[in-house]
Order: sequence, then structure tokens, then C-alpha cells
Amino acid sequence: MTTDTTLSADAVATHTSKSFARHLPTVGRVLLGILLFVPGLNGFLNFLPPPPTALPEFAEALIKTGYMFPLIKGTEVLVGVLLLTNRFVPLALALAAPVVVNIVAFHAFLAPEGMVIPIVLLALNLSLAWSYRKLYRPMLALRAKPG
Repeated sequence: MTTDTTLSADAVATHTSKSFARHLPTVGRVLLGILLFVPGLNGFLNFLPPPPTALPEFAEALIKTGYMFPLIKGTEVLVGVLLLTNRFVPLALALAAPVVVNIVAFHAFLAPEGMVIPIVLLALNLSLAWSYRKLYRPMLALRAKPG
């Protein structure tokens, strides 16, 4: 016979799994924030070693425009800070989506040897967007009316 202070093995397992699962969005948010913030900041400060191979022409073209590369890296830094500080997370995920899609496309078509991180970025962004799906529902209304 169990008392009120004693939990069965099933109750402990259920409690532990629920406790762990509720932290997954936080872990994903912090990981995505780091994976965007650090390379974004590196785009301005160059503290990480450059890749051993030359950049594809497309990347060189982005740098030569004078505005596109700083815009992309600035967006990565902003989104990373928002995710790491847990501020405006749904907005940060919406801002990150086109950047992440382009990172995945860049690596898929121009640098396929580095596909691991882009797939992780995409998985994290999609899973977090799913976690915040209730907040996106009004934005996805077929016929929205101004407030």
C-alpha cells in the first residue's frame, strides 16, 4: 500500500517526462539563439577562423553589395539576442525564418558539405514555431480585418 508521500514508479516516470518535455522549447530557443547570434556577430567582428575553402561566388556577391551581408548578419544578431533574452520570441522566429531558409538553400545548392548546422537550424526554427503556433493563428487568418 502506498501512502500520499510515496509515488509509484509510473507516476515518477510520468512526472519526470512531463518535466523534461516542458523544457524542450527553452533549450531549443537558447540553442537557436546561440547558433544565430555567434555567426551573426562573427560577420562583423571576424573572431572565428575563416572556412578552409573559398566562399562561393554567391557569397562574395552578397559581400560586394555593401548592404546585403550586413543586413543578413544584423538580422542574425538581432534574432539571436531576442531568442537568448526570451523577448518577442514569435517575432524573432518570424524574422529568422527567411534567413534560415536561405542558409539551408545556400548549403544545399552551393556548399553541401556543411549541411548539418543548417538542418539543425531549420529543425529548431520549425519546432519552436510549432510551440508558438497559437500566437501565429491570428496572423494566418484568411480574411483579416484591421483592428
